[in-house]
Amino acid sequence: MITVLSGGVGAARLLATLSDTLDPSEITAIVNVGDDLTMHGLTVCPDLDTIMYTLAGLNNHQLGWGLEGESWRVMQELDALGGEAWFRLGDRDLATHLYRSQRLAHGATKTEVTAELCDRLGVRVRLLPVTDDALATCFDTDLGRMSFQEYFVRHHHDVAVSAIDIVGADEASASNEVLESLRDASKIVIAPSNPLISIDPILRVRGVRDLLEQRRDVVVGVSPIIDGHALKGPADRLLAELGHEVSCLGVLDFYKGLIGTWIIDEADATRADAVRSRGVDVVVTTTIMAEPENARRLSAAVLA
Repeated sequence: MITVLSGGVGAARLLATLSDTLDPSEITAIVNVGDDLTMHGLTVCPDLDTIMYTLAGLNNHQLGWGLEGESWRVMQELDALGGEAWFRLGDRDLATHLYRSQRLAHGATKTEVTAELCDRLGVRVRLLPVTDDALATCFDTDLGRMSFQEYFVRHHHDVAVSAIDIVGADEASASNEVLESLRDASKIVIAPSNPLISIDPILRVRGVRDLLEQRRDVVVGVSPIIDGHALKGPADRLLAELGHEVSCLGVLDFYKGLIGTWIIDEADATRADAVRSRGVDVVVTTTIMAEPENARRLSAAVLA
């Protein structure tokens, strides 16, 4: 069994690729919930849903999030009424959030509801929210303090950040299912997700970092930074704003003490010796999964 620490789109692509090689039931994804929010009274879990929809073959390729064949009647009506419509929820997508919110109100945990949703959508990879406790990623910015979605969606992550706070991390505990998956995994993978806002909230939950440190030899990480740039999103800009080197080495240093093998892109091949100098094994391959053959190469490197 392999366990993958997962954020949004990058992790979803890696998990889909791994599922083409392994029996999906042998894969567990521990998923970030720091970007979860309550919107219109509904509990929305963007990373969990992006991964779930992708693995179910239902994701909206054009938008990069949400469901295919989506319509927007509810949001259009809400906007016309003067309601908050900046965080757009499609008509089909709303059903997921309605179901989740109803089950949570009846006493189910987020872990239990995620398993139910995956079962109904035919997702065989096991998805585990890192914690059932409250966790929220917040940003101190030039415009004041913001929630994750205010920063990412409302302001299009186009505002300078001076600090990131994972609210609730000191009190949150990893679920028993998460801890067992980390203890029992033959390999632990850190997906090429944003290290600061997708992976760090997972690492900050009580019990997770300790287990990764203990099992460092079987931890494989994939760099989300290629030749000094992120393929998508604000990872490169956030690293720079918060004083980290914007490179595959800078991300490796952020994960100091956790990584046994670091996978970097061919564009960063000249940095392989610098990775080894940190006491970490290195694999050089393509890390861009846009083409199926390249995705298979990356999957082979992760599993090797």
